[in-house]
Amino acid sequence: MSHDRLVQVFDLAYDCLRKKINGGRIKVDNEASLQLQFASILKAVGELLEIRSDEIFTIELEKAVVQTDKKFGKSGTKRAKIDVFFSFFNASTKETHSCAVEMKYFKKKNHREPNNRYDVFADILNLESYGNFADCCFLLVATDHDHYVNQVSYSKDTEDFDFRHGKNYLAGTTGTYRTPKPHGLPIILNSSYSFSWDTTIGGLHFLKLAVEPVCKPNHNAKLL
Repeated sequence: MSHDRLVQVFDLAYDCLRKKINGGRIKVDNEASLQLQFASILKAVGELLEIRSDEIFTIELEKAVVQTDKKFGKSGTKRAKIDVFFSFFNASTKETHSCAVEMKYFKKKNHREPNNRYDVFADILNLESYGNFADCCFLLVATDHDHYVNQVSYSKDTEDFDFRHGKNYLAGTTGTYRTPKPHGLPIILNSSYSFSWDTTIGGLHFLKLAVEPVCKPNHNAKLL
């Protein structure tokens, strides 16, 4: 049940990260430091959950991936980098089970709207394409800005990219940037999603989203 253990590792590390940050035990200043702190917690949890003597937990940051048949929606190229990629590897059977995580940290003082909201959906689209090498995927968003969590409304031009608390996305719906100079191409996701934030007064709000990776025929995505 390696898939279940991957999910267990993520859930425990996520809960620990959120509580440590909002409890003041650790501090994150930017997205890079958020990734580093989360990776450190993941490593500790993952190694605790190694069961067999021939099993190894591994973790990498900025893991490169390439696909030969099409471009990634976010980068506009055939290459991408996974923020955090962790695995259980069995040295005897050579079997590997892996999880890909994309992370975002939006700070109120660096308000970059509405492009940030588009980038979240672009990350979900990327995660959905990792079925050739990932057993499960997650999106993790942290922010100190209520705009992403409970803003009353968004502009009609960018309202398709909405992951506020309690909102839903229906599989196959086209998300379109309707501004004169769109930040990116329209996005269509394979799965439906419900967005639920863990909110904190005076701290960081966190969004955790499980994404089911899809392995399509003739779709060639691989790790580098």
